Amino acid sequence: MASKLAQLQSKACQASKFVAKHGSSYYRQLLEQNKHFIQEPATVEKCSELSKQLLYTRLASIPGRYETFWKEVDYAKTLLKNRADLKVEHAGIAALFGLECFAWYCAGEIVGRGFTFTGYYP
Repeated sequence: MASKLAQLQSKACQASKFVAKHGSSYYRQLLEQNKHFIQEPATVEKCSELSKQLLYTRLASIPGRYETFWKEVDYAKTLLKNRADLKVEHAGIAALFGLECFAWYCAGEIVGRGFTFTGYYP
């Protein structure tokens, strides 16, 4: 166990050194490639305008999402009506999907509790 811990510590140290050495050049390259997305000067008014654009863009996408949701519900209903045609593979995929949703729920609960397993902070 101690050898695994030392090995993990060594890998973490190597990763940290790599990021320290190449991180700033990657950051500069990323900004250079995406400079057409950067708003200059970054004023409060511009940030407010961009946040409103994002909000209303998200609101405008709700009808499409709503329609897609009901299509998915109809598909699930037809699957339940035709249970005899359901294959083991489809049932397995559905079970794995449900398990994944539950795992994400549990992870969210743990994060929401402040990374504790026993309870919430007061």
